[in-house]
Amino acid sequence: MRLRRLLLRYFPPGICLEYVQDGEPKSRSIDLLDLTPDTDATALVEEIQKGEPLITASCKEYVIHIVRRLQEKIGEKEDHTFKLFKILRAHILPLTNVAFNKSGSRFITGSYDRTCKVWDTASGKNLHTLEGHGNVVFAIAFNNPYGTMIATGSFDKTCKLWSTETGVCSHTFRGHRAEISTLVATGSMDTTAKLWDIEKGEERATLSGHSGEIIAVSFNTTGERIITGSFDHTVKVWDVGTGRLLHTLIGHRGEISSIQFSWDCSLIVTGSLDKTCMLWDAMAGTHIATLTGHSDEIVDVCFDYVGQRVATASSDGSARIYNVETKKCIAKLEGHGSEISKVCFNPKGDRLLTASSDKTARLWDAATGHCLQILEGHKDDIFSCAFNYEGDKIITGSKDNTCRIWH
Repeated sequence: MRLRRLLLRYFPPGICLEYVQDGEPKSRSIDLLDLTPDTDATALVEEIQKGEPLITASCKEYVIHIVRRLQEKIGEKEDHTFKLFKILRAHILPLTNVAFNKSGSRFITGSYDRTCKVWDTASGKNLHTLEGHGNVVFAIAFNNPYGTMIATGSFDKTCKLWSTETGVCSHTFRGHRAEISTLVATGSMDTTAKLWDIEKGEERATLSGHSGEIIAVSFNTTGERIITGSFDHTVKVWDVGTGRLLHTLIGHRGEISSIQFSWDCSLIVTGSLDKTCMLWDAMAGTHIATLTGHSDEIVDVCFDYVGQRVATASSDGSARIYNVETKKCIAKLEGHGSEISKVCFNPKGDRLLTASSDKTARLWDAATGHCLQILEGHKDDIFSCAFNYEGDKIITGSKDNTCRIWH
């Protein structure tokens, strides 16, 4: 093996190694999820060297240097105030979803008008309109971190793969008998999920076993496992390579609304209309804890990038932040006038963003639960919000047919 170069990964903190083995370029990452500004960088690198042959004596000092750069990034004080940058009247019918590429230079919008649009963030210019679906475009995603492709899922029972640069559709994936509601692989109202070969445009596996509609699908970060959440009150864990069912997570007493793996793939968080959030051991498929406190349905859940905290959004108009280790609620985010539909941490994990049907989005201090800023101006429910990778841009999507960029 020969090391080609080392790259920093700020969020979550880590080092990416690019190397050559048997003439083939390869890469792997070293996660530094527990890194703090007080960590002894030299001692950490020496410990890494014991298990990583690519980190040789000749590059030790450089690795120490980049670890210290990571520590500086972690230690930076967050005091950014977001201001409205642009308002885009994106579609003739209401929006369904919004998403950034990794850098935040482009974003996409899906709509009831059956199209997805690609936008330049800086200029607000519409770069492409992705036309071809026969019904509402509900689920949209870039293939981040690359951002070269866009996947769209529609109520027309298909998903499509598009080139970000040209807007040309390269594949249409067919096979579901009912609406596709969420897209990572594809999950459908027909109670199945499907895995697709992007290169060939062919179905690779059908994941069958749920007795109710699948409304949430998510890969882990290594791409080796996928989870599906269903109206049958369960979540299932599948092996991506074989399509084999590994675990069924049973415990919720209501429909599943949201699911996610932690960054290190060790945990799964699930939110349900039964007003609870649950933590699970991803490898064993066992229940770890039930996080309670909301008085109404939980609509959305998420981990921070390090996996130390979980956030929940509820129809009761509040959000909560829980410490994963202690399983305790550490902050109650109160102030919205009605249901919170979306919640997400910024990349650094010290801020939380919420979107609500009260027509506002709010920025919160993730440690204290203090509201730092109210993003106002939309004329109808805000159903989606997101940070870019650097955390210095926000996009909000609303039923008023507009999306707003905040910088």
